Amino acid sequence: MTPVLAFDIETAPDCDGLRRLYELDPALSDKDVAEIAFQRRRTAANHDFLQLHQHRVIAIACALREGEGFRVWSLGSPEDSEAELIRRFFDGVEKYTPQLVSWNGGGFDLPVLHYRSLVHGIAAPRYWDQGEGEYKDSRDFKWNNYISRYHARHLDLMDLLALYQPRNNVPLDEMAKLVGFPGKLGMDGAQVWGAYLAGKLRDIRSYCETDAANTYLMYLRFQLLRGGFDAAQYEREIALVRTTLTKSAEAHWREFLEAWK
Repeated sequence: MTPVLAFDIETAPDCDGLRRLYELDPALSDKDVAEIAFQRRRTAANHDFLQLHQHRVIAIACALREGEGFRVWSLGSPEDSEAELIRRFFDGVEKYTPQLVSWNGGGFDLPVLHYRSLVHGIAAPRYWDQGEGEYKDSRDFKWNNYISRYHARHLDLMDLLALYQPRNNVPLDEMAKLVGFPGKLGMDGAQVWGAYLAGKLRDIRSYCETDAANTYLMYLRFQLLRGGFDAAQYEREIALVRTTLTKSAEAHWREFLEAWK
C-alpha cells in the first residue's frame, strides 16, 4: 500500500525578511515589524494576511499511514530552525514517495514551503520530479506528480471537493465537525501569531497535529465517498486512528478524542 501522508503547517511573519524587504530599523521588535507589514497589507488588499513568501514556517505536522501503522507527530523539535523543519518534510517525501493529502495545501501550505525552500536552498528532487528524474519510476511522474494541479500524488481535498472553484471552498474545521470529527481545538490560524509571541510554540505544534489528524480523517471519509474503501475498510481505518490516539498520554489527544463523538 502506498504510504499516505496528511500534513499541515503553521506560520508566523518572517520578521527578519520583512526588515530587509522594508528596510526597517533592526532594533524594532518582531511585534512592531509584523504590525508594519500588516498595516501595509491592509492598505494594499483590505486585509492583513501576508503574502506567502513573507511567512515563516514554525510547525509542520504529519499524519502517516504506512505499513500496518498510523502515527501523528510534529517534525523536529520546538528548537529546530525553519530550514530543518522544511528539510525533514521533503526528506519524508524522498523516503516514502507518499500520497500527500492536505486541506488547502495547494493554496497555502505547499506554496509557502516552495518559497521558503528557495530562501534556504533546500533540495527536494523527488517532490519536484515531473518525469525527468533519475528514479526508476520517474517516467510515471510525467503523468502523475506532486506539482500539477490535477494530478493525484498531492490530493488537496478542499480544492477537489470544491471542483477547483474558489467560491466553493469550505473550512476544514466546519466540514470536519459536520462529518462528526473533532475539528479545530485550542486555537485557530488567526490566533497563531499571538500564541507565538507569547512563547506557546508547543501549543501551536499540538494544534497543528490536530489539524493533520482532521485532514487524514477527512481523507478516509473521501475514500469511502469515492469507493476506495468499502464500509468495513473505512471502519477499520477509523478504528486504527482512534486506537492509536488513545495510547497517547498527551493532553491535546485526550481533548481530541473527547470531542470525537
